[in-house]
Amino acid sequence: MKQLFARLAIGVIYTLSLLPLSTLYGISNCLYLVAYRGIGYRKKVVRENLRNSFPEKSSKELLDLEKNFYRYLCDLIVEIIKKFTISKEEGYKRCSFKDSTVVDELASKQQNIIGITGHIGNWEWGDICLGNHIKHKAYAIYKPLSTKVIDRLMHKQRRRFNVELIAMNDTYRRVISNKNHLNVTFFIADQTPSPQGAYWTTFLNQDTPVFRGPARIAKKMNYPMVYVSVKRKARGYYQLENELLVKNPTNHTEEELCEIYIRRIEKDIIENPETWLWSHRRWKHSRPKT
Repeated sequence: MKQLFARLAIGVIYTLSLLPLSTLYGISNCLYLVAYRGIGYRKKVVRENLRNSFPEKSSKELLDLEKNFYRYLCDLIVEIIKKFTISKEEGYKRCSFKDSTVVDELASKQQNIIGITGHIGNWEWGDICLGNHIKHKAYAIYKPLSTKVIDRLMHKQRRRFNVELIAMNDTYRRVISNKNHLNVTFFIADQTPSPQGAYWTTFLNQDTPVFRGPARIAKKMNYPMVYVSVKRKARGYYQLENELLVKNPTNHTEEELCEIYIRRIEKDIIENPETWLWSHRRWKHSRPKT
């Protein structure tokens, strides 16, 4: 029964995906009224996250930010739906690279890369650029979905733009097996890890666990760490920017590497707060007592 419902959901998604973005944004406007004004989707979580992250902001500023986040979240939903059938031509027009010099120089030296990004802007559209505008073969780390039909669909969607998925538990083995061909392995580094074994720091004014995985693998392989952001320039238009964070990770401790990439993600969030995923329960764990 679960698989049947998944197939029906996929059919609906594909049907909606065939609509032009102008129509989908009309749906997004309606969805905003339902999600924010109507059912108040995760409003308590969003308000708590915003209040704790920006204690210096006034009540009005926080309310404006909250509304802008929900408007963007609804746009993000319809944009992800559109990705299933968007043409490569339209995708390239709507999501472009500002400057690929950093990754191009690393490619010329045949250096593999550990890529760092966050849930900022339309990270799902980011691979439209990455898979076709860089010389490295792109891989993205993900957590496999329990519903196999939808999991296979996500693989199919990514491959349209030449990006392969690597299951989280298989990361290190695949990085090793891929070492002899030019590639970049991307981590979304602002997710919530288990509190045990995580690196703990202050992030957005809150005690926060951080994934060690990107730092650990970068240091083990001595792969340069590159940060890639997906910034919204207008409704339905994004630009990728990349920045070399660490050239030689072996010169740093894991903790130093974690600090470097979590601070870069934090900087992007502060600059573009409405486009981060505030509805995620990012601070659900407490630091383990020592």
